Amino acid sequence: MAESEVKVTPVEGDKEGAPQGEEKLSKNEMKRRLKAEKQRKEKELKEAKKREEAASRKESGAGTAAAEAAEEDLDPTQYLSNRIAMVNGLKDAGQNPYPHKFNVSMTIPEFVDEFAEKCEPGQHLEDIEVSIAGRVYLKRASGAKLIFYDLKSDGVKLQIMADARYAGKDFAEVHGRLRRGDIVGVRGFPGKSRKGELSIFPRETVLLSSCLRMLPKRELKDSEIRYRQRYLDLMLNDESRKTFITRARIVQYVRDYLNNRGFLEVETPMMNTIAGGATARPFVTHHNELSLDMYMRVAPELYLKELVVGGLNRVFEIGRNFRNEGIDLTHNPEFTACEFYAAYWDYQDLIKFTEDLVSSLVKSIFGSYKILIHPDGKDSEKTVEIDFTPPFRRLSMVQALGEKLGEEMPKDMNSKEANDALVKLCEKYKVECAEPRTTARLLDKLVGDYLEVECLNPTFICDHPEIMSPLAKYHRNLPGMTERFELFVNYKEIVNAYTELNDPIVQRERFTVSSKDNDTGDDEAMVHDEDFCVSLEYGLPPTAGWGMGLDRMTMMLTDNISIKEVLLFPAMKPLEQKGGPVESVTTTTTEAQ
Repeated sequence: MAESEVKVTPVEGDKEGAPQGEEKLSKNEMKRRLKAEKQRKEKELKEAKKREEAASRKESGAGTAAAEAAEEDLDPTQYLSNRIAMVNGLKDAGQNPYPHKFNVSMTIPEFVDEFAEKCEPGQHLEDIEVSIAGRVYLKRASGAKLIFYDLKSDGVKLQIMADARYAGKDFAEVHGRLRRGDIVGVRGFPGKSRKGELSIFPRETVLLSSCLRMLPKRELKDSEIRYRQRYLDLMLNDESRKTFITRARIVQYVRDYLNNRGFLEVETPMMNTIAGGATARPFVTHHNELSLDMYMRVAPELYLKELVVGGLNRVFEIGRNFRNEGIDLTHNPEFTACEFYAAYWDYQDLIKFTEDLVSSLVKSIFGSYKILIHPDGKDSEKTVEIDFTPPFRRLSMVQALGEKLGEEMPKDMNSKEANDALVKLCEKYKVECAEPRTTARLLDKLVGDYLEVECLNPTFICDHPEIMSPLAKYHRNLPGMTERFELFVNYKEIVNAYTELNDPIVQRERFTVSSKDNDTGDDEAMVHDEDFCVSLEYGLPPTAGWGMGLDRMTMMLTDNISIKEVLLFPAMKPLEQKGGPVESVTTTTTEAQ
């Protein structure tokens, strides 16, 4: 046998399937194989060490994540105490947990618009530095040195991909104190994760304001919480945020529409010595300096018409009115209205103006004159279409009511006979009308039950009797009626308008009749305002006036059936306080957890 050969006996069942027998290997081949075996074992040792280190890191990160997750199960009071302790600890260490300023170079929506198309999956634009800020909605760790956050601001979400490689030595300390709900500032560079999600990779993360209370994890459904703590509703429910943005657009559209047509926006007093301008029950307040009871305004109408007397021919006001009446799905004690007055117009001009304003407003928001709403609420599957295509349907009030009932309506609405006839009609058709049963109230109830219920699409109910309209001018063609209309949409009044009464003598007579209703107990009847009558004696030009309830318009265009959904802070009965501050309702309502 040659010196360079050695005998090797293979094992039976060798993986190569060789039969039993001898295999001869050279010494060089043997050395090669031994070296390869040694290298394999060294590689296995290195990989085992890496796995051990990775497991250690994962255990450390998992431990931190588990500790944070455990906090979410704490009693809300204990959670609050822990967070306050964290803030106090920062103060004791000489750090400011509530910095005065953080320089933001762009908003999150601007960040998304700027970099969404500039980055490929896995690409990092490390040469670009930006700073953004927002509220943390989700935190999740992938080990001790990689933490993901969902950051939101201005209704847009962005991922923070916090990697210890790009941050300072205090990475663990900084990110260990951040929780859901905290407001943070981030300075870093844009990029995308390997899965393609746009992210910011922070070089610096700053706690700007700590969320001390436990932030609810899901959308808020409980209306009580949503109305009382609107800030939580806006944080957690995108639909609510969209509603109030739409509301702002509606108000701005109406304002711009009037400004562009030569109207001047003005402001009139919120407190008056007389509750004039509308038929409504007022709120009473007291002026200490004057030692005088005053009324919160129910409408700015009389002041605005006095401005027209003064020569401001087109004026409008968008503001709050106050009516001390019931709270229900469509009524709130304070509400927002727009009123305008235009010299040398009449109610026919107002009808055309209203059709154009309302239809163009709807089209500006939806891109169409037709909208779909849920009449029984958004949770219902039932939908109906409302068509705002002009012109709108018109009904003459008394004539249409008579035709609907198949009855002959009284001619002279100021007579006792008219009142008796309307009482009988209400009894015959089982229309309820509480005392005092004035002619105006009886007629209003009948119209509500038989005409308003047919006004799904925009409908003008016109030509109200004088007894219902003490500030409107008499109708040129219908004796005893006025040149007035109300616009109803989805069975609710949206606009009230009329040719203004400008005869001071007749105005005094109307006030006198209305005051009699007030004396009989109708505290919604209009009272006499002599100062206004005096202003009319200086001459009010032929004028038309118009008012829109912006809350109800917003309800309809945001598909809400409750006025509370479109008021940032609706009227609510106060929670009972027992010797201390009211506990946050989120700590006692499981719906929010």
